[in-house]
Amino acid sequence: MKLSDEIEFDVRFSETDAMGVVWHGNYLKFFEDGREAFGKKFGIEYLDVYKQGYFTPIVRSEIDHKSPINYGESAKIITTLVPSKAAKMIFDYEIINLSTGKVSAIGQTIQIFLSVESRELELYAPDFYVDWKKKMGLIK
Repeated sequence: MKLSDEIEFDVRFSETDAMGVVWHGNYLKFFEDGREAFGKKFGIEYLDVYKQGYFTPIVRSEIDHKSPINYGESAKIITTLVPSKAAKMIFDYEIINLSTGKVSAIGQTIQIFLSVESRELELYAPDFYVDWKKKMGLIK
């Protein structure tokens, strides 16, 4: 089973380059918007993780750009948690230009768990995360 969420957005002028096309660096910001919406929907927001004593820094990100999104167009971000037994949160993303129906970009990010107190890497998924995955039906 996979958990997924999607949000829609309008491209703002400040997100585009001189050609009126979404600047490539903004796709990581769109991924972040998708993760935040996912966290709100499924009850695992960044502040929830922090309150449990962890940071979740990104250690890997990748983006494949497929087609442009222009100023004035609308798009949606589909964010999907990829099941993993490791002490990681892996998200896949698909950004679709709603004005053209074309896939604009696909990508993935990988986040690890670091202790807030010691700043050390957690080798095993924290108990609260395992409990959350059970609650979401991702593990038994």
